[in-house]
Amino acid sequence: MKKHFSLFSFICSLFLLCCSLNSFAWERETIWPKGKMPDAQPHQIAAMTDEADGKDFKPDKHRVAYLEWFDAPATPALGCMILISGGSYQNCCDVGLIKMWRETFTKLGFQCVNFVYRTPRPEGIPIYQTAWEDGQRAVRMVRSEAEKRGFDPERIGAISMSAGSHLATLLATSSQTAAYAPVDKLDSISCHINWAIINAPAYVTTDGEAGIPASRQGYGTDVQLSSIFKFDEKTCPISLHHGGMDPYTPNGSTLIYRELRKRQVPAELHLYPDKGHGAFGLERGIEFMRQMGFMGELQPEEEIMKRFVSDDARKEKVTEDVWPEGMMPSADEQQCKPYLEWHFPKELKTKAIQIIYSGGAYMGNDPDGFEVTPARRYLNERGMTVVTMKYRTPRPTAESGLAKHTSAWQDLQRAIRIVRSKAASFGLDPAQIGIMGSSAGGHLTLMGVTSSLHQSYLPIDDIDKQPCHVQWGIGIYPAYALTDGVDGTNTAGGNEDDALLVPEFSFDLKTAPMLFIHGDADGYASMGSVKTWEKMRSMGIQSELHTLATRVHCFQATAAPGTGSYTWLDRIDEFLRYLKAL
Repeated sequence: MKKHFSLFSFICSLFLLCCSLNSFAWERETIWPKGKMPDAQPHQIAAMTDEADGKDFKPDKHRVAYLEWFDAPATPALGCMILISGGSYQNCCDVGLIKMWRETFTKLGFQCVNFVYRTPRPEGIPIYQTAWEDGQRAVRMVRSEAEKRGFDPERIGAISMSAGSHLATLLATSSQTAAYAPVDKLDSISCHINWAIINAPAYVTTDGEAGIPASRQGYGTDVQLSSIFKFDEKTCPISLHHGGMDPYTPNGSTLIYRELRKRQVPAELHLYPDKGHGAFGLERGIEFMRQMGFMGELQPEEEIMKRFVSDDARKEKVTEDVWPEGMMPSADEQQCKPYLEWHFPKELKTKAIQIIYSGGAYMGNDPDGFEVTPARRYLNERGMTVVTMKYRTPRPTAESGLAKHTSAWQDLQRAIRIVRSKAASFGLDPAQIGIMGSSAGGHLTLMGVTSSLHQSYLPIDDIDKQPCHVQWGIGIYPAYALTDGVDGTNTAGGNEDDALLVPEFSFDLKTAPMLFIHGDADGYASMGSVKTWEKMRSMGIQSELHTLATRVHCFQATAAPGTGSYTWLDRIDEFLRYLKAL
């Protein structure tokens, strides 16, 4: 009896051990029935490079594309994330990224599945064809298993890299175009996805669609977005992430973004200065998913002015006029008096200076409002000196013959000169000055950044001997940047080719790098920021840009925790650290 019990215990223990091991096993599932895989070619395999490079790898056992289902999340799944490696369509090489994405999204509550498609490139057909066939079939299989695996079949997202992002863009924009003829009942299931985080998409412009780095960096009147992307009625929201120095051009991402905007598909665009080919800003992609509701219900929005209430980080405030008495150019009695306020931090950690001012349609401006005060307090806490500016508003009268921004531009050029002339006396660096404005103030920032070699007024004293160029600019939803919105919102959304940058931006030789943050749904179109970023890149100036899905003008006034509209000030911190100003 004792011997029987011992044997029984051993069998039970072995069973429990097998169950335990199985709970951590990753299940592989080939996606094509035997003999039904389209365009099968004898040189292609389906394997990640860590496996394919192993000494015991047998190619004939790895001819069919597959899904690798990872462990289910600890809580009921919010959805499914399909992970797609890059590798130039020559292999699936992003082993480390797949691991990081799996760990990140499983912890966030998503069922994750690695999609491994056929490589190297097929012969005699487009380089992406077999991978696209595999991709559409894989999405159908993922959708078919939603109930079994505990996620909503209409909550399927993808995250990708490089050639995998070219493939993900096809899946996101072109699901209504069949990549292959149906082989069984599974092919009656839809192959659309519901959102995508697309990193560094390769081969998407016509100067690189043959499978090479963009030969003309994505520029040229004859360089366009590849026509293989159809942007059909099932096109899903996308968050695009790209390095500004990527040889697989970031202009590919700006062109995809523009097509999404034309169709009013919510989208985000995140462009990183001096970054090459890589995956950047995963947290921005997560914020995008949260803002879009893919991670459950948003938390209640909070007012930014209630989040930044303390001036404890400020040591003192000093106020001064912009112009000497009687010396203000283009003086107009209907306009307010311009002035500066210096806000010195208790603990000075940088000698750089940030000038900040608000928007207000050039009809009014408030240096104590939500567009200025939180940023001022935020930077004071980081040990940075901030100068706030009240510039002249409302707009000059029609009788003056001046443009809406002229007197404000005069005030800004004078303010920069004052700050530069006094910086050293405060122990600050006159060669580290940046400007920041929102809305009309963003337009004013573009004037200051791009046109400092054009004088807006005649010199009046020694201060005006100082140059008025800056070392960086920060444009928060800049208005009036495009010709289809010169005095108001952009009539065509700024998406069309005939919506050009306004002529007052001269982009002179002192043009400085910028950070842009803009709501994707802003009537003062985010394409103003995007097209300025494109122009600066064409000049060799690396700038940073973030657009925020579904967000309108003044996106930061109230925002839900965990979204890009809530964390936007951290983008300023990161940009200033990139510039070594913090």
